[in-house]
Amino acid sequence: MSSGLGAGRPASTPRADDGPIRILLIEDDDGLANALVEALTARLYRIRRKTHGADLLTSHRECDVVILDLGLPDGDGLDVLRQLRTISSVPVVVLTARGDERTVVRGLRSGADDYVVKPPRVAELAARLETVVRRRATAAQPPAAQVESGDVRIDLAARHVDVGGVRVALTHKEFELLRVLAEHAGSAVSRQQLMDEIWGNAFVAVSRSLDVHMTGLRTKLNRPKLITTIRGYGYRWEPEAGG
Repeated sequence: MSSGLGAGRPASTPRADDGPIRILLIEDDDGLANALVEALTARLYRIRRKTHGADLLTSHRECDVVILDLGLPDGDGLDVLRQLRTISSVPVVVLTARGDERTVVRGLRSGADDYVVKPPRVAELAARLETVVRRRATAAQPPAAQVESGDVRIDLAARHVDVGGVRVALTHKEFELLRVLAEHAGSAVSRQQLMDEIWGNAFVAVSRSLDVHMTGLRTKLNRPKLITTIRGYGYRWEPEAGG
C-alpha cells in the first residue's frame, strides 16, 4: 500500500442525496480492506466491506458506488461485474493487482466505470469515486409521472392503471412489474433486473413468483401485444401496442 493511505481528510466530501457517499468495498484481503476502510472513513465516507462477489449481488442497492476487487473467493470479479450489470447501473470502480492492458479493457467492457491498480493512492481513489458518482447522478433522468400506450394509461405516482377508460385493480407486485417495464418503455428489461428491483433478489428462488405475477398482470391488462417476451432474456413494454 502506498503512503497515500495516510493522506489527511479533505475540507469537504461530495454527498449522495442528503448524506455522505456510501461505498461498498468487495475485497477479501483483510490488510488492504482494513486500511481502505480506515482511510476512506477518515474522509467522511460511509463504507461497508464484504468479501465475496455474491455479497455484491445482494447488497448493491445499499450503496452509491462499489469498489470491486477481481480476485474473489467465490469467482472472478469480472464475472460478478457482468452479472451486476444485468440488474444494476450502480457505479463500479475496479481495484485489482491486474494492471495489464487486456484486463483493464475487459474490465471496462464488462461494465466498470473506472479502474485503479493496486496499491492505490487514496486521494486518487477518492477522486475517482467522486467522479463516477457525480457522472452517474448527472446522467440520471427522473421518470415520467404518467405513461400512455394506446388506451392504457398508467399514473405512476398515484399507482393507478386504466385500460380503455376502466380502472384495473392490480396487486402490489403486479403494479411494480408494470412500473418497471413502463419506465423502460421500448427497452428490453432482463428477468434478473425485474427480480432484483421488485423482490430485492436476482436469484432463481423468486423466478417462479415472477412468472405467476407476470401472468396475472397480462391477464388483467388484456392487451396481448403490450408486453413482449424476449426469450432467454426478459420482457419489453411496447409503447405503441396498447388498445
